[in-house]
Amino acid sequence: LLITDLNMPGMNGIEFIKEVRKLPSYKFMPILFLTTESQQAKRAEAKAAGASGWLVKPATADELLDTIKLVVR
Repeated sequence: LLITDLNMPGMNGIEFIKEVRKLPSYKFMPILFLTTESQQAKRAEAKAAGASGWLVKPATADELLDTIKLVVR
């Protein structure tokens, strides 16, 4: 499981997961965005890039665990 943010210095999260998905050993790894972004268009863009899940911060520990359970199935 890889957890990342959408807003990072140097490379945004969508660009990051596109690069990660190019690596054979990470092609099927679940990738979860944990971010302050809640825009549906960004979620769709992330999913198209290979994101497995999306959780908006601040998130509770239970929300995080529930989302992790969904994406690692």
